[in-house]
Formats: sequence, C-alpha cells, structure tokens
Amino acid sequence: MGWIRLLIRLTGFLVFLAGTCALAIALKLIDLFRRQPVDRAPWAAFCFRRACQCLGFRIQVHGQPTEANALYVANHISWSDIPILGCITPLRFLSKAEVGNWPIIGWLARQAGTLFIQRGSGQARRIKSEISRCLNTGESVLVFPEGTTSSGLAVLPIHGFLLAAARDANTPIQPITIGYRRAHRPDPIAPFIGDDSFHAHLIRLLRQPPTQVDVVIHPTIDPARSESSNALTALIHQQISAGLKHIHAGEFEATPTGLRTAGAPGLPRLP
Repeated sequence: MGWIRLLIRLTGFLVFLAGTCALAIALKLIDLFRRQPVDRAPWAAFCFRRACQCLGFRIQVHGQPTEANALYVANHISWSDIPILGCITPLRFLSKAEVGNWPIIGWLARQAGTLFIQRGSGQARRIKSEISRCLNTGESVLVFPEGTTSSGLAVLPIHGFLLAAARDANTPIQPITIGYRRAHRPDPIAPFIGDDSFHAHLIRLLRQPPTQVDVVIHPTIDPARSESSNALTALIHQQISAGLKHIHAGEFEATPTGLRTAGAPGLPRLP
C-alpha cells in the first residue's frame, strides 16, 4: 500500500509543481503589461493549499490571525511548515539561503517573495531592515527564530535579534505553534533535520498515511510593552512551548479535521 500511495501522491505532486510553475510564469508575463505587479498573495495561498492537499496533511487551526499585518514567529520542524502556514494567512517568509538553491522549489519560493538569509554571513541587520520595510508597507512576515529545524518535541532556544523589526515598524508580534502528530503521538517522519535531503524526505512523507497538523495561533504581543528584548524573547518562547505541549498532550484531537479555526469556522477548508 505504501508504494501505491507514493505513486499516486508523487504523480499529483509533480502535476502540482508543473501547474504552479506555469502559473508563476504567467504572472510574470502579465506583469510586463501592467504598471504594478500582480498581487501574489492570493495565488500563493491557493498554491499552498494545493501543496498541503498533495502532501496529505490534515490541518487544524486553533486561534485567529490578526486582521492587521504582523510579524509572525513560529517554531520550525520541517520545510512543510511553509505551505501549511502559508495557506492560513497571507505571509512573506524568511528562509535559509539553501532553500533558494533547491531546484524548482527555490525558484518558486523567490517568485512568492520569500526573503533568504545565509546563516553566519553577517546579513542579520540587512534582513531586519528588509523585514521592517515589509511590515511598514502593510505586509506580514513570518520568521523561524530558532534558526534551524527541530525534532518537534520541544522548542529550541530562539534568537531575538530579528524580533526588533516589529518594534521598529510599530507592528504586533503573533506567536504560532505548529505540531505534527501521527497515531496519537509526535510524528517522527515530519521533522526535516540533520543531513536529510529534500527528495528523500518528500518520498517518506508521501508513502505514509496522512499526518495530523495542529497550528495554534496565540494572541498578539505588543513589542513596545516589553521591558527588554530578552523578556520579549522569553515570553514568545513560553507561549510557543506551551502550545506544543497542548498539541502533544492530544488536547486538540477531538476537534473536527480540516483547515479551520475554533473561533472562526469561516476560514477556507482544505478540499
């Protein structure tokens, strides 16, 4: 059954990639005849939802994104965090530079407006300024302040330097917790860690039955009210960690499956 499931899903995923590439090319061609570029946000959300469908994720969202733009801050478990969070609310992502070099995926990420940072290259100040600029123009940006992916069992120490972009832009911070569960336990397949390769990890995901993904959207935080950057970092770490504990305790398993929020069932559901 695993190989049959892999064949069906992999075919669907390849068709999805081809269609997404065609869409991205079409949007670039349309831009040639317009004074302002086409807004990519709704198209990106559409593609993210289709990606999650191809990957077989059962997503449940608990909480509500803020109506205004915000700096979203989430724990990081896998590359799949990006399509999952991207289909919930319009976002620009900050990703490691290596993703930008992935065939096809990297090019598509660039077309969606992803910001890339090379770890250990001294680019943090430039990236912080770029995030502030995006926030000032009304866009929302999501960062993974752990700086790397984890096993998903706990939240790693987070780096607070980029969080100052929200204070510079007078924009709220909204913490997010993401967790993967399979057979009522933390999913050991979803984490993308160590020297794992994208294609090998993708094949493992596609071979397995669907995994449940819980996304907890916490209340916004006004960064100007924090006494120090350390206090702000500690508060965010505490909220994200608490959300992960609730997920792995199985507290959300009674919630109906689908892309929705507990307080706002009007959000679009995955097909």
